[in-house]
Amino acid sequence: MSDALANGAPAGAVPSTALAAAWAAIFVAVLAWSAIEPKDYPTWALEVSPAVAAALVLWGTRRRFPLTRLLYVLILVHCIVLIVGGHYTYAEVPLFDYLRDALGHERNNYDKLGHFLQGFVPALVAREVTIRKRVFADPRWRTFFIVALCLGISAAYELVEWAVALVSDEAAESFLGTQGYAWDTQADMAFAGLGAIVALAAFGRLHDRQLRAAGFLR
Repeated sequence: MSDALANGAPAGAVPSTALAAAWAAIFVAVLAWSAIEPKDYPTWALEVSPAVAAALVLWGTRRRFPLTRLLYVLILVHCIVLIVGGHYTYAEVPLFDYLRDALGHERNNYDKLGHFLQGFVPALVAREVTIRKRVFADPRWRTFFIVALCLGISAAYELVEWAVALVSDEAAESFLGTQGYAWDTQADMAFAGLGAIVALAAFGRLHDRQLRAAGFLR
């Protein structure tokens, strides 16, 4: 923490030691649970790798570029969704099997939650970075850029899924989780775009308050 203050990070922006320890403990506990007899280890590795990469980036930047507490909480939630999906595969998460049956749906929609967060959380990360780096003078251009970025990330992820499908038919069914839905790719990107828009609309003011408290926004 003292290193962060020495590097010019405002005290309010630096996560407390207790918060950082709790974040790491929850992440490691969920990851360890998910690694115990998952549905399919190759699929598990593919699904949890973005969460592990995010955790490593956050650890490496926690002092020189600490994020707001809002982002740390949301990123952890997103990581947990990815890790749980990796354990069961997105098409077989038990809670969403129950919701499918209770609501009379034809498919397990856990993947749609994942893709919604794929837009929701990166949108706020991009918002924080672009505000702190003063990338845009006009907030409208910032909003356009963030939504376009999230759609681009979603499209890139769909291309990765396509590549996996070309390499292995068996892995494709677990990793893609299309469940016979012909428009799954388009729906996934739509949910990511919706997530980005909802995040900016619903959390913009709260995010601004935390940025001001941290000294990153006037």
